[in-house]
Amino acid sequence: MTRNATLDAALDEAKRDYIARNPDSLAMHRRAAGAMPGGNTRTILYYDPFPLGFARGEGARLWDVDGHAYTDLLGEFTAGVAGHSHPAIRRAVVEAMDAGINLGGHNTYEPRFAELVQARFPAMQRLRFTNSGTEANLLAISLAVAATGRKRVMAFHGGYHGGVFVFGGGPNINVPFDFVLAPYNDAEATLGLIAEHADTLAAVILEPMLGGGGCIPADHAFLHVLREATARHGIVLILDEVMTSRLAPHGLGAEIGITPDLMTLGKYVGGGMSFGAFGGRSDLMDRFDPSRPDALPHAGTFNNNVLTMAAGIAALTEVYPAEASRTLSDYGDRLRVRLNAQAEAAGVPMRFTGRGSLLAVHMLPAPPRTPAEAAAGNGVARDLFFFDMLGAGFWLARRGMMALSLPLTEADADAFAEAVGEFIATRGVLLH
Repeated sequence: MTRNATLDAALDEAKRDYIARNPDSLAMHRRAAGAMPGGNTRTILYYDPFPLGFARGEGARLWDVDGHAYTDLLGEFTAGVAGHSHPAIRRAVVEAMDAGINLGGHNTYEPRFAELVQARFPAMQRLRFTNSGTEANLLAISLAVAATGRKRVMAFHGGYHGGVFVFGGGPNINVPFDFVLAPYNDAEATLGLIAEHADTLAAVILEPMLGGGGCIPADHAFLHVLREATARHGIVLILDEVMTSRLAPHGLGAEIGITPDLMTLGKYVGGGMSFGAFGGRSDLMDRFDPSRPDALPHAGTFNNNVLTMAAGIAALTEVYPAEASRTLSDYGDRLRVRLNAQAEAAGVPMRFTGRGSLLAVHMLPAPPRTPAEAAAGNGVARDLFFFDMLGAGFWLARRGMMALSLPLTEADADAFAEAVGEFIATRGVLLH
């Protein structure tokens, strides 16, 4: 039997154990499939043979419908930086509900929350709220197109900017902008494409660290070259910091020394509620000023809903103030270094990438610098890691992504490192 066949057999056994442990999740999935295609309304949450169904969460713990407890290392794909049911956010939401949910006009939370976001992220000289990061990126790109009169948009292979901005290959339902795709972390090739399309490029959009693309940080030199080139050609640089803004007090771009023309936010900034925001240079954002005769329209019934506004105020003032990002990022950096040290000492092709509280596992002998390198990793081994970690009581993304939250403790880090060590000891021979 070849090693690949042995690895496949190990994964098949892990799936059989998973099915046996989770009959209620299977029943829940089958019921959901009667109304929703594949029993799913959020594609990323599906995996074969069926996804877990969760019943509740508290702090950094989750319980599935079969009664198993998990340490939550996924943090709702970065939205849940506060953990589950944080008392300050819960209190803020309940108080807002008591005063009425849908007021149909401006509310008292709105200006204060806007001021807090503006102060936290100074690149946002002006800003507007949306209901998701996808919407924020859609509005930012649309603004760039309107402001420049150009039609093309540069994105990057492996990038993800929401449900209609997927650049990882395979089928998609992307909005029909005229996209030019560049290679992430390749300054020379990207500059060549910018020069070729400069007269028609309205915007360049990227994350300063690929989130869904494998937690791959951008080289600082790459970002600085990109900033200089876009400024020289009058191209709007959009930093998608829906995920990465949590990694530093004023966002990852600011930490690196990059000031974009526009910036987008989401997820945790609204206290884990449905939220997005886009903002940046005043001359661009003021095009949305409705007192102007030439104002651009921006609709959205729940853009300023009181639940998100109240939760966001609590999140930025009580739960995740600027200094808390340092503490959580330090925690994540220590854990990533520790896990990589274990893998390197054992000589197994397994590496953890990322920065701060965002990390991902790759079944490779060295950390990937590009999505193409990440895609070359052993997918069967990564799936086996996922199911083994579930069996050990840790919840993370099937693709290996983790987004750490504030309630996690040093004991949780120790326990996860121990589980990873056990995986390396028992499965390591299969990974080569």
